[in-house]
Amino acid sequence: MNNLLTKIQLGALFPRALPGHIEAFAAQHEALLRQYGLDRNPFRLHFFLAQIGHESGGLSVESESLNYRAERLMQVWPKRFPTLEVAKPYARNPEKLGNFAYANRNGNGPVESGDGYRFRGRGYVQLTGRAGYREVGGICGLNLVDSPDMAFAPAHALRVALGFWAWKHANALCDTGDFERVTIAVNGGKIGWRDRLAWLAKVRRVVPVQTLSPGGGKKAA
Repeated sequence: MNNLLTKIQLGALFPRALPGHIEAFAAQHEALLRQYGLDRNPFRLHFFLAQIGHESGGLSVESESLNYRAERLMQVWPKRFPTLEVAKPYARNPEKLGNFAYANRNGNGPVESGDGYRFRGRGYVQLTGRAGYREVGGICGLNLVDSPDMAFAPAHALRVALGFWAWKHANALCDTGDFERVTIAVNGGKIGWRDRLAWLAKVRRVVPVQTLSPGGGKKAA
């Protein structure tokens, strides 16, 4: 597999990427994509790039901000914040909000454990929850539970995203060609569906399928 993705293509896909991420992605992707089987067919590569493009805002979102107005909290979590009075103490307070909203979910402990904020969404796939950090870290060989910020560090972000991809058995879903099923596996639903489709269209323009051979690597267009 030679130059599966060029640095020019990566820059075109992710022009808003935070500093260091294009360089690290370009340097690491050949070996990592091969290791995790994304060089096997175009569906795997295209679907992966589209999903991380959406989830990370084109490699521009380091972590979930959780910095919401009270009114917005009522829209995002209507069951948890049914009124302004309930929402106001958590408005513009990301740590308090994360610890409350994500308590006792996805392997997190109670509010006072601090797990909700500590294991908020990070990285190219917005990895969330103590259980996710533990499982994906085990796949990647990284201690993400003790060092959760590694999930978006340029040196580790791609490996973590691919570890998440493996955890969700996404390659097998990609092989069916069903982008919707892959989205549900990655997201748990279809949040941002139109944007994900837009990302997929962009990926297919920038990395045309005819330039990728089914067994990995490029062939003459």
